[in-house]
Amino acid sequence: MELLPVRNTSKAPEQTFTGDVYVTSIKTPTEPSRLTAALVRFAPGARTNWHSHAVGQTLHVTEGVGLVGTRDGKVIRMRAGDTVWTPPGEEHWHGGTTDTFMCHIAMLEAADGDPTTWLEPVDDQTYRAANPA
Repeated sequence: MELLPVRNTSKAPEQTFTGDVYVTSIKTPTEPSRLTAALVRFAPGARTNWHSHAVGQTLHVTEGVGLVGTRDGKVIRMRAGDTVWTPPGEEHWHGGTTDTFMCHIAMLEAADGDPTTWLEPVDDQTYRAANPA
């Protein structure tokens, strides 16, 4: 058993996120484990770019209200306590609503290389359509 130290929080990179997003790493892969986990905080209006994961991704919301959208237009509104699974290869995005902060734990497995394929930003029209009036 090992107590892992709290890691520094850093601002998420602008090339893969829109708005103010902060990431605190929880776990990085150490053989034989392939688990990557991070606490991710989204300010209102902030979101990821479109992306997918080689082995899928689990998101567990710890506070606030957030959104997860897929290419086919499906949007899940998630709240604290909710868990969302995105299967391997599914292109999706996630973030806070227009008026609410959202914090989630993102968990995925790092197989060989980078487990995430980053794509283009989610345009404002797609994001606005995901936020109910």
